[in-house]
Amino acid sequence: MRSTGRSALRNTDVVVAGSGPAGLATALFLAEQGVDCYLLGGQRERVRPPRILGVHPRAMELLRSLGVEAAVRDLPSTRALAGNSGIISMESLAGLELGSLDAKYVVDVDTDLGSLSPTTWCLCEEAELEQALRERAERLGVRLRPDAELVSFEREGWGDEGILAVVRDRATGEEHRVRACCLVDAGGTGGVVRERLGVAFDGRTLGHFVTVRFTADLTGELRGRRFVMAYVDNPGVRGSLMPLDNRADWLLHVRHDPEREPAESFTEERCTELVRAATGVAGLTPRIESVSSWAGEAGVAERFADGPVFLVGDAAHVMPPSGGFDAGTGIIDAHNLAWKLVAVLDGWAHPDLLDTYDEERRPVCAATAEQAVLRARDRARLLAAYPDPADPELVPDPLVWLSSRYRSSAVTPWDEGTLPGYGLWAAENDGRPGSRAPHLRLRHGGAEISVHDLFGRSMVLLTGPDNLPWREAVRSVAAELGAPFQVYGVGTDLEDLDDRWPELYGVTAQGAVLVRPDGVVAWRCTEAPIFTRTVLRGITKRVLRLDRRPAEKEKRTP
Repeated sequence: MRSTGRSALRNTDVVVAGSGPAGLATALFLAEQGVDCYLLGGQRERVRPPRILGVHPRAMELLRSLGVEAAVRDLPSTRALAGNSGIISMESLAGLELGSLDAKYVVDVDTDLGSLSPTTWCLCEEAELEQALRERAERLGVRLRPDAELVSFEREGWGDEGILAVVRDRATGEEHRVRACCLVDAGGTGGVVRERLGVAFDGRTLGHFVTVRFTADLTGELRGRRFVMAYVDNPGVRGSLMPLDNRADWLLHVRHDPEREPAESFTEERCTELVRAATGVAGLTPRIESVSSWAGEAGVAERFADGPVFLVGDAAHVMPPSGGFDAGTGIIDAHNLAWKLVAVLDGWAHPDLLDTYDEERRPVCAATAEQAVLRARDRARLLAAYPDPADPELVPDPLVWLSSRYRSSAVTPWDEGTLPGYGLWAAENDGRPGSRAPHLRLRHGGAEISVHDLFGRSMVLLTGPDNLPWREAVRSVAAELGAPFQVYGVGTDLEDLDDRWPELYGVTAQGAVLVRPDGVVAWRCTEAPIFTRTVLRGITKRVLRLDRRPAEKEKRTP
């Protein structure tokens, strides 16, 4: 018999509901900086089949900052798929190959991005990625509760008692009250948090699918090919094949109409016939490992924040897998939110800074979801060999990954004219406020690093070699505001290995660029102003929202 008793009150800084990539990333970015997190497994908002994730370069940069990139690249699925690239179409695996996806907006996973990022794409199985993040979370002291779910919550304002949550252990039925500063829904509440807050979700279903995971040695039929995905089209099946190990472990995705073909109709016998049709091997005897039904969806919540409650990942947005944006977008949500929570919890930013999470992420997530939809529609050109060109609204992959631009009170206004590009995406990542700081190869302390290795725990001021006024200003402003601050001189502290600093950041030897902990440029100044300290103080207060009114210094108890 299950217990229904309530335990004594428990306290934590942040409750995170949802232990998928976005929820785990949220807990990791917070725990890295000493924030106590209570991570609930919860109830996944959307059914996910076994799947290979494309973790794009920006998301890999963030995993690198957590110290888990090497572990992710050493996962069994990552090693197995390290040489895979390309999307092709064919009659069947053993049959005629019809074509490949060749479009200007597509950058394949094996493309060298050395000038744009210190890292590259990664293909891995979602369950393995989650396990790698979970192990890191355990080492950092995150309180993992994989069998617990959020039952209800009450908002009590911002601060040490902002949220009172009721959490249930699904195995025992025991409930606990957890008091926290805030709640982050990462898609682990089945939509309960949005419903409780009255947050609408503007979504649409693009199609229904069944995923069959099967094992069968198809080495001969592969004929040495190492693709990411292959669309198959023949009288027996229309769907897509994805290799998990380039030999015997496979996924077959098939579209279906749930009213005419309910998921229960995909019996082992029927799935075997579909696999035989997709592989082109009539006598194949595959082992059917699992059958999952799911919906391809696209949508965005009408707001990502409501007081001390925040939405990231699946709770905030959903998009089709085309383009591989889904997991990475949730990880970037987590990164954007985490530094702001740390700054407010530690008392060096005003709580109003948290309003900029919605201001910045919701427009970018909506635009990214639309790009995923456009890519899904464009796949029809590959299957049907349409002669028409690709939709001109399709934005090249590197721009979607790396060149989004934020407009919010946490960055200085765009005051440098109209930027070329695609709306929220700049045609070039040139160091303007609101954009990700461009990648620079640097030498620091005898080691080669990326400029992104300098970000994460503090505000960073990058300057040229003539930086004495800036150094003095940083010391003064950091002491006055209590904000963590680092200053680095390119040409003194840092060696610019490719001599690209002035070109990429648009400054002179006397200029400076202020970068937030999330690697986003907050402000830049081409030349040192006469009143350097006054200018830097004013800009920093604006970015941290300390210009509104005196911040309430509600620091976390050590």
